[in-house]
Amino acid sequence: MSVAVAVAVLVAGGVYLVLQRGLVRVAFGFVLLGHAANLVLLASGGVGLRTAPLVGGATDEEIATTADPLPQAFALTAIVITFGITVYLLALVAAGADDDPSAEESPAGEPDQARSEASAADETEGPS
Repeated sequence: MSVAVAVAVLVAGGVYLVLQRGLVRVAFGFVLLGHAANLVLLASGGVGLRTAPLVGGATDEEIATTADPLPQAFALTAIVITFGITVYLLALVAAGADDDPSAEESPAGEPDQARSEASAADETEGPS
């Protein structure tokens, strides 16, 4: 039951962040969704109720109670995919920060270059 609540909280937080405006928030939303997917995959393997999946020299009774290793392999794959998506989104954030057109404008709305040229012209003319 606690895994279901944790998955619900992670999915709710992830969906909320994915629907936000900033790309960093979207990246963190995908991280939360990835964690929720990992919890679902691991819970489907029954790890909490069973023993470790890889045991040497196990009896038939022990084999019947071992956890299924396939969901664990899927969870490992999901971790790698989530990491790749996160790195890609954060690279987009870094590239977008360099190309942000709002960063080149002054608070008054005019470009910095035009404003600096106008102030340089005022300084060379001197007081009138």
